[in-house]
Amino acid sequence: MNTKILIVEDEFVVANSLRILLRQAGYSVSGIAVSAEEAYEILQKDKLDLVLLDIRLNGAESGIDLARKLKAEDIAFVYLSANSSQKVLEEAKKTEPYGFLVKPFREKDLLVALDIAVYRHKNRFESKLRQEALLERQLLEISHETSDARQTFLKIARAIRAFIPFDLIVCETRPLTASQISDYGYLRVGFDEYQFIGKEELLTIAGLKSDVLSVIIENSSTDNHVATYNNGGTTDAVPVTPMQKVWLNCFKIESYLVFPVALSNGSWVHYSFYSRLPDMYAPSHVALLNLFVSSLTNVTKKLVRSDVSLTSTTRPSADRKHENTKDHQGSVTEFTSIIGKHPLLLAALDLTTQVAPYKTSVLLLGESGTGKESIAQAIHTLSARSNGPFIKVNCASIPASLIESELFGHEKGAFTGAIEKRKGKFEQAHEGTLFLDEIGEMPLDMQVRLLRVLQEKEIDLVGGKSPRKVDVRIVAATNRNLEREVAEGRFRLDLYYRLNVFPITLPPLRERKSDILALAFYFANRFCKEFSKDFNGIAASMIGELQAYNWPGNIRELENVLERSVILNDGKSELELKQNLMGIEAQLSGKQEIETFGDVRRIQKETEREYLISVLRKTNGLIRGANGAAELLKIKPTTLEAKLAKLGIQRGDLGI
Repeated sequence: MNTKILIVEDEFVVANSLRILLRQAGYSVSGIAVSAEEAYEILQKDKLDLVLLDIRLNGAESGIDLARKLKAEDIAFVYLSANSSQKVLEEAKKTEPYGFLVKPFREKDLLVALDIAVYRHKNRFESKLRQEALLERQLLEISHETSDARQTFLKIARAIRAFIPFDLIVCETRPLTASQISDYGYLRVGFDEYQFIGKEELLTIAGLKSDVLSVIIENSSTDNHVATYNNGGTTDAVPVTPMQKVWLNCFKIESYLVFPVALSNGSWVHYSFYSRLPDMYAPSHVALLNLFVSSLTNVTKKLVRSDVSLTSTTRPSADRKHENTKDHQGSVTEFTSIIGKHPLLLAALDLTTQVAPYKTSVLLLGESGTGKESIAQAIHTLSARSNGPFIKVNCASIPASLIESELFGHEKGAFTGAIEKRKGKFEQAHEGTLFLDEIGEMPLDMQVRLLRVLQEKEIDLVGGKSPRKVDVRIVAATNRNLEREVAEGRFRLDLYYRLNVFPITLPPLRERKSDILALAFYFANRFCKEFSKDFNGIAASMIGELQAYNWPGNIRELENVLERSVILNDGKSELELKQNLMGIEAQLSGKQEIETFGDVRRIQKETEREYLISVLRKTNGLIRGANGAAELLKIKPTTLEAKLAKLGIQRGDLGI
């Protein structure tokens, strides 16, 4: 084993014990540092593979401060800490560690943590190399293609998007001239949809006159340095220019990255990446662009030789969609069931397309009802395993006594009731994808078994005599805070870091309210078709309530609300709310304990139940035929009967 490790620990007894243990296990220990400053000196002299570091250290800087620099230099690190509080875990999480050990820990725990860290770093490194090779190839192809500047820049934007996220990308030729603005860009308006922003478009959006824009340009100094902007100011010695302020204000930008490319004629082209999310750009993004500066320079030469023309809005053509799909860069067809254009959602979709082609384990995080299953399905569809099975398991719905058999299968006679041999979910998912939903609900003893399967890539059937090899890609999902579950002893730390190779967080609906209207119309159209009703739009009052509501049940709750509204609609008028969403929210907020989506569903069902009972009372219990409840509600009698059965409404409830 050639893995070289540095121990950063200010307690000599602990550090020395670690050194002895690691050497016995076959690791090469580069040394021991008692402070972040001493660790920096060793890092400058020696090439390391991994760092074990305590969070509390001697000196002015903590282990978390050191971790930020290790991350920037792509060196794997595992935390050692006597404090596993939620606050410490949250701070540590931001640095994206490869493991976290809470003192005191067993020798076995340390070795497993190191094994996972080495695995994750290798996996991430190999994935990074593949992605870099892909980008290099795409930039080379673009530089050889025949197209005008606008189409060339759009192709560059699409190629870079998976590596450098943005809501707006701008190409800026320097030095600036007041007589002719040369800046133009693309605003991302969907997953793979872009709106061209040239001088005329910018003047319209910004509400400026041409002469005012010329003054802004004249007062914008030229600086050919890399610059990043976060939290209202630049992190470099490069001030925000008046021209940049125009972009910031027009498109509600929170952070940006400017990367200049020098051309042989003495001019420069600045690639500016703008994001509506704060703290988006890190040194790793700059390092990536520096890695491709030669290819970027070649494709930029082609860019400046072309003319900027064509139409204002560019959507992907059929050929361009195919171009994206062949390298697994994502095609909008894989996200047809995912509605929305909010930057938080688009960021999650970008990560989805980035990780989909590889075998890497994915951990989907987010509240219930945010669409984790749809993302898991997209990961499978976009992968090389798309022709294989996609098997779903809800870990929360399987009784603890049956989960082992359900996952790993059993031999005939393995236990009472095992009358035949049965394949488990892992075998069913062989050469495909296994989606483990609600992984946070899995019992601790099964977490141990799952970790072994992930490490050994083999399963033991209940009652079986020998293990079986399986080739399965794992996508796990949870609505729980796994760091808190780890801190409170309900989830294994080693399994968490094994699964958390590539996390994707799905935003709650209350954080992407700009998508509510599109989602509402999508569900309304779907249910109107399903119930054979005309869709006549959504009342303004209903739209107002939908956008004001906090949506504790997220997209699934919105779907339920629209289904109910369509059922109760007469098919001739706009959809209206037949329930008080604000009233539901008030009922929930008045409770002391933490509420779940189940509470929301229960209150909605109670409201719907009361409404249907009132309609049935008017018809004296008649469902079918003239003047029946189905006719009043403008739905099929079978649909109403199914709804009544689902809500448990019987004739005795009508009081007639």
